[in-house]
Amino acid sequence: MFERVDYRVERIDGDYAYLKRTDVLDDDEKCVARALLPGDINEGSRLAYEMLEYTLLCHAKEVQSI
Repeated sequence: MFERVDYRVERIDGDYAYLKRTDVLDDDEKCVARALLPGDINEGSRLAYEMLEYTLLCHAKEVQSI
Protein backbone atom coordinates (compact mmCIF):
# COMPACT_ATOMS: atom_id res chain seq x y z
CA MET A 1 0.00 0.00 0.00
CA PHE A 2 2.81 2.43 0.79
CA GLU A 3 5.28 1.08 -1.76
CA ARG A 4 7.59 3.49 -3.51
CA VAL A 5 6.43 4.65 -6.94
CA ASP A 6 8.74 6.61 -9.24
CA TYR A 7 7.42 9.40 -11.46
CA ARG A 8 8.75 11.74 -14.13
CA VAL A 9 7.42 15.31 -14.35
CA GLU A 10 5.93 15.46 -17.84
CA ARG A 11 4.76 19.06 -17.76
CA ILE A 12 4.03 21.94 -15.41
CA ASP A 13 0.91 24.04 -15.88
CA GLY A 14 0.58 26.85 -13.35
CA ASP A 15 -0.09 25.41 -9.90
CA TYR A 16 -0.20 21.82 -11.14
CA ALA A 17 2.34 19.29 -12.36
CA TYR A 18 1.50 16.30 -14.51
CA LEU A 19 3.41 13.17 -13.52
CA LYS A 20 3.86 9.88 -15.31
CA ARG A 21 4.93 6.63 -13.69
CA THR A 22 8.26 5.34 -14.90
CA ASP A 23 7.42 1.66 -14.39
CA VAL A 24 4.18 1.57 -16.44
CA LEU A 25 4.39 2.42 -20.15
CA ASP A 26 0.72 3.08 -20.89
CA ASP A 27 -0.27 4.76 -17.64
CA ASP A 28 -2.14 8.08 -17.73
CA GLU A 29 -0.70 11.30 -16.38
CA LYS A 30 -1.41 12.12 -12.75
CA CYS A 31 -2.27 15.75 -11.95
CA VAL A 32 -0.73 16.89 -8.64
CA ALA A 33 -0.83 20.30 -6.98
CA ARG A 34 2.68 21.79 -6.93
CA ALA A 35 2.22 22.65 -3.26
CA LEU A 36 2.56 18.91 -2.55
CA LEU A 37 5.80 18.57 -4.54
CA PRO A 38 9.38 19.68 -3.85
CA GLY A 39 9.78 23.34 -4.79
CA ASP A 40 12.68 22.96 -7.21
CA ILE A 41 11.15 20.56 -9.74
CA ASN A 42 11.26 21.13 -13.50
CA GLU A 43 9.84 19.28 -16.47
CA GLY A 44 11.80 16.05 -16.73
CA SER A 45 12.61 15.83 -13.01
CA ARG A 46 12.25 12.42 -11.40
CA LEU A 47 10.30 12.00 -8.17
CA ALA A 48 9.64 9.20 -5.74
CA TYR A 49 6.30 8.88 -3.95
CA GLU A 50 6.52 6.94 -0.71
CA MET A 51 4.65 7.12 2.59
CA LEU A 52 2.39 9.93 1.25
CA GLU A 53 5.37 12.15 0.39
CA TYR A 54 7.11 13.16 -2.85
CA THR A 55 10.92 13.28 -2.90
CA LEU A 56 13.10 14.67 -5.67
CA LEU A 57 15.39 11.97 -7.07
CA CYS A 58 17.16 14.05 -9.72
CA HIS A 59 16.70 17.24 -11.69
CA ALA A 60 15.93 17.28 -15.39
CA LYS A 61 19.52 18.32 -16.20
CA GLU A 62 20.86 15.26 -14.38
CA VAL A 63 18.44 12.97 -16.21
CA GLN A 64 19.64 14.22 -19.61
CA SER A 65 23.29 13.51 -18.77
CA ILE A 66 22.62 9.90 -17.70
